[in-house]
Amino acid sequence: MSSLETLVVLLIVAPILLSLAPIALGLRYDRVGWPVATITTAGLFAAALALASDVFVAEGTNREVARIHVLGNFDVPMGIELVADPLSTLIALLITGTAFAVLLHTRTNGPRGNTFYTAYLLLVGGLLGITLTGDVFNLFVFLEITSLATYALVASGDGPESAVAALKYLILGTVAASLYLMGVGLLFMGTGTLNMADLAATIPALEGQNVTLARAGLAFIVVGFAIKVAQWPLHSWQPDAYQHAPDGVTAVIASLVSTASAYALGRVLFGVYGPEFIASTPNASAVVVTIGCLSVVAGSTLAVIQRDVTRMLAYSSVSQFGLIVAAYGVLTEQALSGALIHLVGHGLTKAGLFVAVGWIAIAHGARTVDEYAGLAGRQPFVAGAIAILLLSLVGIPPSIGFVGKWYIALGAVEAQAWPVAAVILFSTMLTLAYVARLLETMYVTPPLDSAVEPAHDTPAATDGGRPGSGASTSTDTGSDPSEPGLERTGITTQKSVPLGTLAVLVLAAVLAVALGFAGELFVDVLEPFLESVLEVSS
Repeated sequence: MSSLETLVVLLIVAPILLSLAPIALGLRYDRVGWPVATITTAGLFAAALALASDVFVAEGTNREVARIHVLGNFDVPMGIELVADPLSTLIALLITGTAFAVLLHTRTNGPRGNTFYTAYLLLVGGLLGITLTGDVFNLFVFLEITSLATYALVASGDGPESAVAALKYLILGTVAASLYLMGVGLLFMGTGTLNMADLAATIPALEGQNVTLARAGLAFIVVGFAIKVAQWPLHSWQPDAYQHAPDGVTAVIASLVSTASAYALGRVLFGVYGPEFIASTPNASAVVVTIGCLSVVAGSTLAVIQRDVTRMLAYSSVSQFGLIVAAYGVLTEQALSGALIHLVGHGLTKAGLFVAVGWIAIAHGARTVDEYAGLAGRQPFVAGAIAILLLSLVGIPPSIGFVGKWYIALGAVEAQAWPVAAVILFSTMLTLAYVARLLETMYVTPPLDSAVEPAHDTPAATDGGRPGSGASTSTDTGSDPSEPGLERTGITTQKSVPLGTLAVLVLAAVLAVALGFAGELFVDVLEPFLESVLEVSS
């Protein structure tokens, strides 16, 4: 086994095993969680970079450039494969980099505590498992590990709203996992294998009743993932989970959890079933496109009418993931390339935006659009980063958001999928509407009153999670908004931005623009995967 194959295993095993360290060491040391989590995620990011430096430059088919480890050396299909091909390595880079960056933000802004870092590392391990597994049943296992960690993190916020949001997420997440598992069961009945590569070779040769079983499995899997990816009308868990989770938690789950699920849906659709099987299944492509298009329209419309910035961005995610799902249904190389680029760009953009929104809520108590009045004058760097990331969300060039939408639009026109092309234009206009409203409030609208600011002033890090350590939540504004005289109508004071938060925001904004010039590079990196699933000649 080569050292790179070992890295594929360690990327999953290390965070899951080390998730026990904060609690175990916490029995003796109070402030051990953050160092353990930070060193672990930094090591994971370095490992993902090492894999990328090898996989991205290799030449050959997708299986030839991939680093594959078979657990226990059992032959496939009995053996369990872990696969680091160009696509899974790209998503692993996004997960590990974002997980490390968000920890820099939570260092001073919270939440903290050894139990938080345990759940955080478990979440990272589950996400990397979803990304790197080459087996549809173990994909279910890692989906559940991710979900359990996410339920715990959402529920860790103060107040009953967090518990209710976590319960709603748990119920819908359980339904989604059950549907996916039923789909996997039907697929196994029809093919006799669970290995993704083996399934991709077996499904095209199915005949008779086995074809029906595979198609029924596809239907269950698509609906299960539609819930996981928060597609309308199955999206109701997402806005509540984003709004009521602790602010630091929202940044990581908004940027990674649904992103990993959307990646898994694409992996199953193209890496297991393949576009030819989907195209030959009556109405399958049309159903996927319809689910995505409805989510784009509904998510954008609901985002426009929101006053709470977190909920506005949550509904924006419903729309953006709808665009990715619709692109999957188009079944062309250009649309699939655009979907994968948009997947990475959306994860990067939402990580930066929710870090910024979380810090503004903690430092200034501002959560609604109106309360952002005066932000640009008081926090120019934060406002600038938000502006760049919002413009990327709209798809303004040069930005990573524009590149993804451009490729999806090209694919839709190429396939004459006019509804997809139309919703791209429609959603861009609606996205511009709520983005322009927020930008106008930040840069043009002055604060109306001399508002009383929350007492919070970036507490010193106390990783042990002691009372008063500043473990912030969605309601941790430092003062009671219902108290008479505390009308927050704008940001009226200058507060220093923690170095970790500022670094994350600047890096996210720079990458959102820099990666906008790298559209062809993305396609080149993904070429082995695209060729393998679409049979496109190089």
